[in-house]
Amino acid sequence: MRTQSILNLLVIDDDQLYAERLVHLLDGYYDTVNLGFLDDKEELLKSLRQSWDTLVFGNAYDMSFTDVVGIVQDQSIDLPMICLVNEETAAAANNDNALPDIISGTMVKALRVDQELAVVMSICLQHDNLHSRRELQTLRHVISEAEQRANVLIKNSKSAVAYIDQGIHIFANDPYLQLFGFQSMNEVIGVPIIDLIAGGDNVKAFKQFLRQFDKGSRHEVEFKFESIRTDGSTFEAKLQLATATLEGEPVTQVIIQQNTSNSVEVAERLAAAERKDSLTGIDNRLGFEEQMTIVHQQAQQGLLTAALLYIQLDNVGKIRSSLGFQGVDATVKQVAYTLDELISDGHVSRFGDTVFTVLVEDKTTSELEKLAEHIGSRIGDMLIEVDKRTISTTVSIGMVKIERNTAEPSVLLERAMHAINQIMIETSNHGGTYHLYDPSEHANSDDHALAESLVDAITHNRFELTFQPIYDINHDRSDFFEVYLRLPLANADNTVLTPDQFMSVASAHKLCEKIDRWMLINACKKINDVRKTHPEARLLVQLTSASLIDKKLPEVVSQLIKAVGGAAGMLTLQFNEKDISDHLTVAKNQFSALKQVSCRLSINNFGSSARSIEIASFVQPHTVRLAHSYVEGIDSADNLETVKSLIASTNEVNVDVLMPYIADAATMSVAWSVGARYLQGHYLEAPSSTIKIAT
Repeated sequence: MRTQSILNLLVIDDDQLYAERLVHLLDGYYDTVNLGFLDDKEELLKSLRQSWDTLVFGNAYDMSFTDVVGIVQDQSIDLPMICLVNEETAAAANNDNALPDIISGTMVKALRVDQELAVVMSICLQHDNLHSRRELQTLRHVISEAEQRANVLIKNSKSAVAYIDQGIHIFANDPYLQLFGFQSMNEVIGVPIIDLIAGGDNVKAFKQFLRQFDKGSRHEVEFKFESIRTDGSTFEAKLQLATATLEGEPVTQVIIQQNTSNSVEVAERLAAAERKDSLTGIDNRLGFEEQMTIVHQQAQQGLLTAALLYIQLDNVGKIRSSLGFQGVDATVKQVAYTLDELISDGHVSRFGDTVFTVLVEDKTTSELEKLAEHIGSRIGDMLIEVDKRTISTTVSIGMVKIERNTAEPSVLLERAMHAINQIMIETSNHGGTYHLYDPSEHANSDDHALAESLVDAITHNRFELTFQPIYDINHDRSDFFEVYLRLPLANADNTVLTPDQFMSVASAHKLCEKIDRWMLINACKKINDVRKTHPEARLLVQLTSASLIDKKLPEVVSQLIKAVGGAAGMLTLQFNEKDISDHLTVAKNQFSALKQVSCRLSINNFGSSARSIEIASFVQPHTVRLAHSYVEGIDSADNLETVKSLIASTNEVNVDVLMPYIADAATMSVAWSVGARYLQGHYLEAPSSTIKIAT
């Protein structure tokens, strides 16, 4: 049984309904079927830039099946192909027509088009076969890469490693050669491994050990013995065996270690020493980075919140010029001792020559500011004795919060340094104070900060909604409102961002679906209040492609419509034409499911492609909203006729047209005559933070 299976199906035919029928039948075998449909050579060449799982060929405008096979082979693409024939062609097919009955792992020829079950089974089999080939290719690549990495590591390893085949050395690294006293690789190649084992009993036991390993036994892979060098000296050793490959051939890997009982303890002491600063005794930058990684991971998992304090000594130049490096070292040591004493529940490190970092957990903004004030005050009050002279110093403290959706550690460090720079600007390089970095103040210039602002807006309802009325010509009223999303930033300029300024970052951080959901819920809350006095009020809400492909959307919409009173037509969801075109089959299914819960549908930016009418006819929305380009040039006769023609064609497939962007009286006067049902724009009324029903 497949789990979360996806089929990317490319159909070359002149009958799209047949292709859609295949997709419907394949839905029982796959979670998602992405359909590509075309019928000419130029479109095929473009489509082959994407990755497809199976190609089905029926009829094409300017290609035969042989042509398609040639094109695919010329581009060296592994793509299974199925050729369909009708009843007459199947009866007449023979080798002269290049349509023999051939079924293989990459091709099925002369399959009857009306035998839909056989076609579906062939597609599934070809896809399974392709999946197996891709997995095999991936595994071969992984094995090759792993062998290459292993060989590089072994050659550079400090451990003594060799490869043997049937008990004979075929490779050894430098530590192995040095351990046994060989001068070069040529000396060890061909030498039986038992020649390096001292004592007859050891040799006999090792032969039995090696024999069991070669038979596949892995219960014992270690062998302790006395080893003999080329000069006759011996030493206690431990040998480990493992299966490996060398140049694609199976071999046995041998690792030999001299018995050093305290090696682990020594390694641990060395590792601990590497994390300590020799001058102050606290952790150094390496120790900080390790602790920062741990804290950041726990914050990402929601286990804690934390903060980074970047503490920089201010008057280092003055101290160095008057007391030299001795004075700087004395100051650094005294500050380190003071910080270690003050921060009993945190982690203190010497990050650089005159910079310290502190990690603290679960503190509010107010508590962080109090801590920074306390640190600054204590260090500022210190009197440091150096060679019978007394000096003092101050510190500047940059602070950054570490929360669930915060940026990577390297970005947080940059922000802490940015906070220090801000202190220097504000104090004319005197320092002696602190600054907390607020991501929302830098959202315009920092994608990570903008993503954090988006998460904050979702969590704490900091988005804003505005509503613009849409005039319904048929019923002479304006109780239909389009909803617009805005993101206010907490900066000095009171900047407000529109979706075109933040949705690309939202998409990169997988926030689009959450933003759509916030917008839907809060817009419905607003209209619910309005409908108490104006029960005919309706909403038009623009959503992203993340919601278009969200299978849970109909259930969410159904609950919202019921919460607002269950009125059919109260809510219209709108999606971009390009998103619908990119997910045509999914969009049709989504539109159908939404209609079943009394939700109306609209296509935005309509008319932006050559297939607009075809797309509208296929997914059957209730409304389409014209692209901006049609309204911009409507003052010319040619453009006016183009708009009228598009609207007439749209009305023919029983879809109403909304004409937006009406910004002046001239456009308004023309808008009445083009056949659109709905009119919208700043000339009629600008968006407002409240829903105003015109009386």
